[in-house]
Amino acid sequence: MKRLVKEFLKENKFRIFIQLLFIMINMYLLTIPARIIGNIIDLFYDYDVNRVEIINSVFLLMGVSVLLLIVRLTWKYVDTLIPRSFERIIKDNIFNHFLKMKITDIQRIKNGEIMSYFVKDVSEIRLACHHLFSFVPRIVFTFIFAIYSMMQNVDFKLTIISLSPLIVAVFLLIWIREKININYARSQKDFTKLSEFLQESTDAIRTTKAYQLEDKQIEIFVEDNKQVKSSNIKVNFYSTLLSIALNTCFGLSYGVAILFGSNLVFNGIISVGDLVAFNTHIALFVSPISMIPRVVARLKRGQVSYKRLDKVFEFEEERIIIEETKRALLDIPHGENKDELVGDIVINNLSFNYKGYIEKAVSNIDLVIKQGETLGIIGNVGSGKTTLMNLLVRLYQVPRGKILINNIDINDIPISVLRENICYITQDNFLFSTTVKQNVSLFRDVEDDDVKESIKSALIYDEIMNLPNEIDTVIGERGVDLSGGQKQRLVISRAFLNRSNIVIFDDTFSALDNRTEQHLLKNIKKLTEGKTCIIISNRISDIKHSDKIIVMENGEIVEKGTHKSLMNIKQKYYSFYKEQAIKKEESLLS
Repeated sequence: MKRLVKEFLKENKFRIFIQLLFIMINMYLLTIPARIIGNIIDLFYDYDVNRVEIINSVFLLMGVSVLLLIVRLTWKYVDTLIPRSFERIIKDNIFNHFLKMKITDIQRIKNGEIMSYFVKDVSEIRLACHHLFSFVPRIVFTFIFAIYSMMQNVDFKLTIISLSPLIVAVFLLIWIREKININYARSQKDFTKLSEFLQESTDAIRTTKAYQLEDKQIEIFVEDNKQVKSSNIKVNFYSTLLSIALNTCFGLSYGVAILFGSNLVFNGIISVGDLVAFNTHIALFVSPISMIPRVVARLKRGQVSYKRLDKVFEFEEERIIIEETKRALLDIPHGENKDELVGDIVINNLSFNYKGYIEKAVSNIDLVIKQGETLGIIGNVGSGKTTLMNLLVRLYQVPRGKILINNIDINDIPISVLRENICYITQDNFLFSTTVKQNVSLFRDVEDDDVKESIKSALIYDEIMNLPNEIDTVIGERGVDLSGGQKQRLVISRAFLNRSNIVIFDDTFSALDNRTEQHLLKNIKKLTEGKTCIIISNRISDIKHSDKIIVMENGEIVEKGTHKSLMNIKQKYYSFYKEQAIKKEESLLS
């Protein structure tokens, strides 16, 4: 966050200077009308003699008012730019940081907490910035110019006596501010908890309805919301108490000024006009004093949010870019494109466990996949199939010397190059809430004809072309407007648009019927001709034509071979085959 603050100050230093300058001018100009009005009152004792001077004073008052309007408009315009600029910088950097964070760290942060960072914390920092560069200077300059004017133009002792109640306000400010800090931190924690629950409930709405959990979810939400209400009430209570205490001190200051000021008038030390001017100066403190509790609360809230975001920026980013000098030293075999990876994949005795877990997700994996081969992987849920693929694209940190591509350790290949050369069709079938074209191209600049060819190869061409705007049709969030099979085929179409030499399909055929599945596999075979292809599936029909097949169980490879050889030994792979054959027969009979 310190880097963002420096960037913000560097980008807005001129605006901040202009704002401070115009606030200072504004606060100084506000002290002039009081002196003019006091002078006019004194001149009224001999109106006939002083008539011209009175009229000139009125015009001067009008001129100061117009000047105040111009100064304030300029200041207010700059005032809106500064906090919004800081907000933009923070949001840009948070979003970029989240995309570049290690997936292990991202998984530790709940969706509701992420939304809280972007909405609640950024908003609090923006408001704190606004108060810091707008309200704080107004308070400071008002006190400086008003007190100086009161002492210089009216009476020094009267100024000291009248403002003495504000000393009490300082002690009240210190005591109540701590109460605000404690309760606001609790309020922020409760709000984050509520946001997480709300996000989770929205994501699980179908499960909630299917199992009739609406009443239970509402009950939990009501309790969490009550807790948020309670903590916010405490924050508001202490903030209001602070405001009342400070305004009471101000009232005492105003009363003391009238009492002692009247005595000075009777003794001829000051004039009536001076007393009116003095009381008008005291009125200038109303706004700054009433601002103090709000400024204190906002700055403290901003400090809490600043610390929360600072912890987010402490998470390390992936090493996406390697210096050009280092890249030049890499002896990576390539095609026409210098960043195009071709060659074999070698996995040497790879073991891996997730952070915080003792059990290994994959263990003692030895595997060689030659260029142009298709590898089929089968295994029960939790056997380590997807983990192995995640390590291949370095979504998690891979131990050195364990995975080689083109005889180069993948830790020495820039992540950008590695992932550009691996087309990974994941099992979650994620679709963005945008057009079909953008979903297939993944926001790259491609021709419409290429997109149409890819969806044709993925066997979803007719359904897409029947949509209102064809490939320019916007589909709902997470592809809610499409069926499960349509989502899978649309996601698979990305592989036909991609030119990578390594293609991975991670359980991406589960929602397809047998006929569509077999036709699609034929198209995939044409696509991956001469390329390295990995197909992960729980169905034998998806992988039986692979050049190699491995069976995984508890993170280990328990069988290797071809479909024919694995069927002959009649072990784990054969049991999968028998189970699926029996289920298929039962489904046909039913």
